[in-house]
Amino acid sequence: MRRTIIVTGGANGIGRCITEHFASEGDTVYILDKEAKQTVLVANEMQHKGWNVIGYIGDIADKQTLIDFAGQVLSEHPEGIHCIINNACLMPGGVLDGCEYEDFLYVQRVGVAAPFMLAKLFKDHFVGLGSIVNISSTRAFQSQSNTESYTAAKGGITALTHALAVSLSGIARVNSIAPGWIETGTHQEAAFVPSNESDYLQHPSQRVGNSDDIARAVTFLCDERNSFINGENITIDGGMNKLMIYHNDCGWEYKAPIVTQS
Repeated sequence: MRRTIIVTGGANGIGRCITEHFASEGDTVYILDKEAKQTVLVANEMQHKGWNVIGYIGDIADKQTLIDFAGQVLSEHPEGIHCIINNACLMPGGVLDGCEYEDFLYVQRVGVAAPFMLAKLFKDHFVGLGSIVNISSTRAFQSQSNTESYTAAKGGITALTHALAVSLSGIARVNSIAPGWIETGTHQEAAFVPSNESDYLQHPSQRVGNSDDIARAVTFLCDERNSFINGENITIDGGMNKLMIYHNDCGWEYKAPIVTQS
């Protein structure tokens, strides 16, 4: 069965890889992304491969964008959709730098409010038992400094996942994936700089992740045969969240951050 899939932030990185996985299987994929040039480029490239990929340019932080997008999708597919992949987010920083109140709220609109609104807009239009997969992050559970805006959004979407799973019972199953260190490589425009050997070896899996690791998990969760998995978060980080490192472990030494005063 060929499905209709929505991928936010589908023009780059993990989102682009997810789009490729679905489209290569014959599914129709709608990319919703605010990067106009890249969205058009990716959609055209995939259409030239014979894949049915439609690019829609818009900022998902804007409510009207989501309403207009849903309207277009449903006008072209009145029978409904099958899956929503909430992948889009951004990291403008945190409390230690220039992340202002408005910046923080913008990230929450992109990372939490937009997935909520898409669920609301499409909840009556899933074909059979739908699937929503939210891309969270291991930063929802552990942090580096100065990441408050992104971390809060990922914590929010992780909690939103189990809340929606309960509310949408019988309508759509809802799960999230928390990636760790992922090298997006060729699935992004920026020049790819591979990690060094130590970056790989610190992981219990002896490597860092790649976009395909996440895309395969997304397709697994969207498979109706796996519908008993619901309301769950799956961490994909090579085992790093299970690794305890203290001062003088594995050659690591704690060094207090240098605080500068203006």
